[in-house]
Amino acid sequence: MEEWTQSLGAGPLLLIAGAAIALILLLVIKFKVHAFLVLIIVSLATAIATGLPMNAIVKVMIDGFGGTLGSVALLVGLGAMLGRLVETSGGAQALAGALIRAFGEKRGPLALGVASLIFGFPIFFDAGLIVMLPIIFAVARRMNAPVLLYGLPAAGAFSVMHVFLPPHPGPISAAELYQANTGIILLIGLVVALPTWWVTCYLLGKWLGRKFPLPVPDLLSGGPKDEDQPVNPPSAGTIIALMLLPVALIFLNTGLNFAGSLGWVDPEAQWVQVLRMFGETPVALLISVLVSSVVLGTRRGKSGSAIEKTLDSALGPVCSVIIVTGAGGMFGAVLRASGIGDALSGVMSDLGVPLILAVFLIALILRIAQGSATVALVTTAGLMATAVAAADLNPIQLAAIVIATAAGSVAASHVNDSGFWLVGRLMGMDVATTLKTWTVMETAIALMGFGMAVGIYAVAGAF
Repeated sequence: MEEWTQSLGAGPLLLIAGAAIALILLLVIKFKVHAFLVLIIVSLATAIATGLPMNAIVKVMIDGFGGTLGSVALLVGLGAMLGRLVETSGGAQALAGALIRAFGEKRGPLALGVASLIFGFPIFFDAGLIVMLPIIFAVARRMNAPVLLYGLPAAGAFSVMHVFLPPHPGPISAAELYQANTGIILLIGLVVALPTWWVTCYLLGKWLGRKFPLPVPDLLSGGPKDEDQPVNPPSAGTIIALMLLPVALIFLNTGLNFAGSLGWVDPEAQWVQVLRMFGETPVALLISVLVSSVVLGTRRGKSGSAIEKTLDSALGPVCSVIIVTGAGGMFGAVLRASGIGDALSGVMSDLGVPLILAVFLIALILRIAQGSATVALVTTAGLMATAVAAADLNPIQLAAIVIATAAGSVAASHVNDSGFWLVGRLMGMDVATTLKTWTVMETAIALMGFGMAVGIYAVAGAF
């Protein structure tokens, strides 16, 4: 493989790449073949079509799959465990209730949105939305208000956190493929996500909620049954502390790394290396899961076997996400090894498209075509990894590239996106109303997120 040289020109390589992506879309959308199988099949076909040596194809595929899973599986699995502990303990409802009492019922959209932002850090979009729905419906019914007035700011919060912040699989995979620092992505992601949520989900969501005054659906409107209510739920302060623990540990790593680069601390000192190790994202999440197991489990009277079952129940739903993400990394590895990544970056350069705009546009096209934000984000990162590496960007610029790619991947949610149907059906919307509300809001998230990423990229490049 080291002695192999690609003989095909940029034109044929890009045609192969276009055909490969079209084949993925055809098999997934039209013929309903599982994305995991599709990505393996298309990776193999692409490797053969581009002339990769036969004795190197399987190794390239396995290395791409395993390299992506090395970080993604740990982070997604641990993040799911943390979210499951919070969910089953009654922490979500406890925090939402406390926020409504603090903000007042008239500011319920803000209270539920803030709660969703907090829970959106470890909990996946669909799981988080389902956890919050009984609370959203109960508050809207109590205030005799349209459901979207409360539902859109909360759903938008989960979407913003899911697409922009680790430990969610999209940004984690993009960080791996772009060789970006996870801690810096988390910091920049928060800087982008919070104002983006305020403008595009809270303010716009409230306006859309009033413009389309839908009644509260009967689905889940009564909230959880009394017998399903957790006994002795934790306080809101406890939940907030547990959610902030991994964030604080990850920031500790990033802060010490920054201090070492400025000469404020000795990066080789043993105490610095130990603290930085605790702040590595997998270790930070592991510590958070262990602490949460004690605080939300053992100290609240749960047996070890009950905690084990709770943690185990978190892994099943995310296994599909993990292996599909790994297969996306496999496809990206084939694209890089075959020279398609170099060809694409060369064409973008010839067209004069700035790198940060190129990653946004490619992710946007893939999102519109196949629906999944995670697949769009991972595939774009795989395609553009070579160009990003060649650009010799600083860590903040790399984080901005991840955010820009993520922004493109969230735009224009429509009928081929499972989230489109989840939000629409659960909140009692027909297709036309979902397009006028949820699709508009997701596109606004993308545009504002991209705009902020461009600003951060430009400022970071000036120093």
